[in-house]
Amino acid sequence: MLKNYFKVGVALASAVMVMGCQGAASPKLINPQKVTGLKTPESAVQAKDGRIYVSEINEFGKDGDGQITVITRDGKASVFATGLDDPKGLAVIGKYLYAADKDKIIKIAPDGKTSVFVAKDAFPNPPIFLNDLEADPQGNLYVSDSGDVTGKGGGGAIYKINTQGHVTLLINDQKDARIKAPNGLLADDTGKFLLEVDFVSGILYSLNTQTGQLTDVAEGFGGGDGLVHHSSGTMYVSDWKNGKVFSVDTKGDVTLVKSGYQAAADIAITKDEAYLLVPDMKAGELDFIALK
Repeated sequence: MLKNYFKVGVALASAVMVMGCQGAASPKLINPQKVTGLKTPESAVQAKDGRIYVSEINEFGKDGDGQITVITRDGKASVFATGLDDPKGLAVIGKYLYAADKDKIIKIAPDGKTSVFVAKDAFPNPPIFLNDLEADPQGNLYVSDSGDVTGKGGGGAIYKINTQGHVTLLINDQKDARIKAPNGLLADDTGKFLLEVDFVSGILYSLNTQTGQLTDVAEGFGGGDGLVHHSSGTMYVSDWKNGKVFSVDTKGDVTLVKSGYQAAADIAITKDEAYLLVPDMKAGELDFIALK
């Protein structure tokens, strides 16, 4: 399944080793329990204050019925922002929450008010299926466009968005045919490397954002979706199609962490690295996996 990512080149080793620590000083969750009753949850992210944000698509393709729910450290859930279309990937930069919403990027203020940060026409190519969203320490955003995942395929791309909202194409299926349906993204601390897992091929890649070089890391992840990193060097990858979550350790070993989900979507890791957050899209749940 895995190609040893410490032997596939300096670029990839850097991508794995330079990813920062989450930081153990963040507020801890209080006896976390599975959250149910969510409306097609796709992504989760935890802010520095310990609150967890979950994107809820609700009905696919129905504009305006999407929302963001916030969950406090003691498990109380409430609606934080409404009026979105099909919100998926989430990222926090400073006091703002960002969401990949169908064909645009939404910026959400601390009071839940939304505004369009990057409109559809700001992209070099019309977005088809904006999916995961990732931020680097410099305040840049990275977004994957999974393309036509339900039809004939094609149109997959990865974009970089700077702090002013300017969009740059990093790679697409025209530049490299291995880019089929890019999904989960993970940036290193320098912004020079980006890990991405493909929803169609189930392959994990490393992208050199400076040169465009794409390097195979691992394969066999089915419908690769979420991708996170632990400060120990271990990565976690979710498989949406098969309802599984895997770990990839620093020795290059892949281990099944948990199965049985209906659709394990865009996973996250808590700031204290004590739990994985797993949105089960079809079940309408947010699960917590304790990390030892």
